[in-house]
Amino acid sequence: MKAKKGLTIFSSLFLATSVLLAGCGGAEKAGTTAGSGSAGKETKTIKIANYFAKDHPQNIALREKFKPMVEEKSGGTLKVQIFDNSTLGAEKEFYDGVRNGTIEMGIPGLIMQADVEKMQVPEWPFLFKDFNHVKKVLNGPIGQELTADLESKHGVHPLAWSANGFRMFSSNKTINSLQDFKGLRVRMPNIPNYIKLGQLLGANVTPMPISEVFSALEQKVVDGQDNPIATLRASGWYEVQSDVLESKHMFSPNIYIINSKFWKGLTPEQQKVIEEASKTAAGYEFDLLEKGYESDKKFLQEHKIKFTTPTPEFAADMEKAAQPLYDEIYKKYPWSKELVEKIKAEAK
Repeated sequence: MKAKKGLTIFSSLFLATSVLLAGCGGAEKAGTTAGSGSAGKETKTIKIANYFAKDHPQNIALREKFKPMVEEKSGGTLKVQIFDNSTLGAEKEFYDGVRNGTIEMGIPGLIMQADVEKMQVPEWPFLFKDFNHVKKVLNGPIGQELTADLESKHGVHPLAWSANGFRMFSSNKTINSLQDFKGLRVRMPNIPNYIKLGQLLGANVTPMPISEVFSALEQKVVDGQDNPIATLRASGWYEVQSDVLESKHMFSPNIYIINSKFWKGLTPEQQKVIEEASKTAAGYEFDLLEKGYESDKKFLQEHKIKFTTPTPEFAADMEKAAQPLYDEIYKKYPWSKELVEKIKAEAK
């Protein structure tokens, strides 16, 4: 009887163990067949936000390069959702979303520069000669130096520099000299260096989010704004403006960022995929923007936008007017003058 009882207990234990193992195997299989990635790996969704119009080169690059590269090369373990045109909020809102992790990725401008001091450098006036100069600086050691404190201070990991472009003034009148800036109500981003530059040129500056610019121009709350002409075209502002001054007074970059906690939760393989896709898409966007300048200009001219190229004298007057901003910068940041010299040397 005892032997038979022991056999019964053994059989019960064996059966229970078999059920437990079968259950574990079933959960793994269910995870795979549910489409959660290869070999039962969890699929992670990356929401990536920006403020550009759908047809801007920034979003073309995301659709044509970043999204397919990430989804294919991750073996289905990463999925990308693109939220363009301030869908997830204006720049500050989606940038804060990336910082706190409610949004995985974003492509802001340099909105973080008030806290991360060196991130303001690329937008100092009349600093870059052309696109090649910009790419050489931002994609090299200087670019790495500029982003060095971004993760520790704001909790976002930098991935790649991309381009907004050389900023120019669009307005409802022709600007031929510094005198024409006087009394001109110009929308500029709510960033101290932008505001100071506009004031030094003689304009009355009104800061506001990019999402509010069209209505402000249409309702004549402001007379003009400053942005690269790709943005002027993609956002439809040419419908409520008449002129563009090819001032190229500032280069405006964007940067691919990802929430640090999310980043650290990825596998090394997934991190490599995202890094490669970011650099590829950002490089593609740079090329689209640079090559598209003439076609954008032609389109705008066909829509009755008049372009004014500053004379050498006018260009020199604008640079001279901006000098007090540099004087303030050099006084405030002991490292700044040497860094400016290093950047200008890269143009040679």
